[in-house]
Amino acid sequence: MHYLPRREFIIQGGAALVALTSFQSRIAYAFPTRAGEEVIKWLDQLPPNPVPEVIKNQLVWEDLDSWVTPNDKFFSIAHFNRPVIDETTWKLEIGGSVKKPTALTLADIRARPRQEVTFTVECSGNTGLPFFNGGIGNARWAGTPLAPILKEVGVLDSGIEVVFWGTDEGEIKRADDIKFTQNFARSMSLTDAMDPKNILCYEMNGTPLPPDNGFPLRLIAPGWYGIANVKWLKRMDVSDQRFENRFMGRDYVT
Repeated sequence: MHYLPRREFIIQGGAALVALTSFQSRIAYAFPTRAGEEVIKWLDQLPPNPVPEVIKNQLVWEDLDSWVTPNDKFFSIAHFNRPVIDETTWKLEIGGSVKKPTALTLADIRARPRQEVTFTVECSGNTGLPFFNGGIGNARWAGTPLAPILKEVGVLDSGIEVVFWGTDEGEIKRADDIKFTQNFARSMSLTDAMDPKNILCYEMNGTPLPPDNGFPLRLIAPGWYGIANVKWLKRMDVSDQRFENRFMGRDYVT
């Protein structure tokens, strides 16, 4: 049996006590309400949100009491409308530069292998506006891996990007004043889309996706800003050219 000298025992024991105290202090700092502390609001509070229909449920930092953000406190941003979707008629269409275009129901997707990830989603515009610093939240997401589905539909050699289309739509005005209606969409390279961490997500913190956060299906791409994690998915297209719309080439330049 190995015995520690008394001096070494005191040193190591003291270090462990300091580490434990430091950890408890960090917990109390992060979640003051859990530690029984009174939370005093900052004097320089943010001005009111002028666009509540766009930016909804910003994270209230003073209310933090868990590493996982509850669904009802999770921020939500909609660049267009917030669609109401009937899951019984909804399908995810997959097409473009593929050998076998297909459509999957929610039941089809739920029947596939399940994958979970805990991932912090942050809006790339967080703190970019004087009234906006709550565009962040951490949740447990569950769904099915994206890459196997892309392999099954058979991406053609010409395919270089995957475009993710949301059901949400709105009016776009061009520089020449021509207006047209367009669905929200973002793309990523085929290589990025094939990342095994990406999932087609149907659950958030153990329950079906809330309407404001993408029901019935959204993309969860760990490591990407919130804008890339497209909500209310309706279609995926494999493209043989670079996709540039308002949210790829103007508002969020890539």
